[in-house]
Amino acid sequence: MRDVAAAGAPTGPRVLPRNDPRQYDDLAGEWWRPDGAFAMLHWLAEARAALVPPATRPDALLVDLGCGAGLLAPHLAGKGYRHVGVDLTRSALVQAAEHGVLVVQGDATAVPLPDGCADVVSAGELLEHVPAWPRAVAEACRLLRPGGVLVLDTLNDTALARLVAVRIAERLPTVPRGIHDPQLFVDSRTLVAECARHGVDLRLRGIRPQVGGMLAWLLRRVRASRTAGAVPTGRAPRIVPTRSTAVLYQGRGVRKG
Repeated sequence: MRDVAAAGAPTGPRVLPRNDPRQYDDLAGEWWRPDGAFAMLHWLAEARAALVPPATRPDALLVDLGCGAGLLAPHLAGKGYRHVGVDLTRSALVQAAEHGVLVVQGDATAVPLPDGCADVVSAGELLEHVPAWPRAVAEACRLLRPGGVLVLDTLNDTALARLVAVRIAERLPTVPRGIHDPQLFVDSRTLVAECARHGVDLRLRGIRPQVGGMLAWLLRRVRASRTAGAVPTGRAPRIVPTRSTAVLYQGRGVRKG
């Protein structure tokens, strides 16, 4: 809920600290706009879902930590999972439920689900928003049954990531200001070691939006912004592998047992 303005004071968007969860309430109307503030999360959800194998048993469960408004759901269709989404933000969970996700309001560092309940755990664009991200990793691994699959993507704790994801990206009209706190970015080597502590052998690869597709999409956005009510049309940029994990990277691992 927005702060109540003092009587007679002008109203407008509130200014929040970086990485403040209340931003997601303020941006609630953006989740399912393909050209909105969370457009890149749609592209990343598609890429993450490609790492999820088809279910191998009836009633297979996928736990989606930091599910937001359920952007992963369309890309899981036909894979055979019950999709449970966990998030702190109620306004996002309402939308996730409308897209078929079984929602749980909760913290990724203390998930109210039993040990070994999940065939797959997804942690997409989550860890860089969690001050105690090793606890979120421990929870993700705890939820996995032996042989279960962990899939994730996050931002690396590097000077290049801070430059690209904050200084440059937040100058673009497509990225909300202050959505990331660069102090929380996740060192890739530390993440691999943390997963190994909990029995998950995590393999990483760098990812990025396809350059040509990204430039074409930005151009469509600029053109649409000049015409009231216009919506950019055309294919969304694809997320593609890259050699470097220095900015954005994706991980997949299997729990031993």
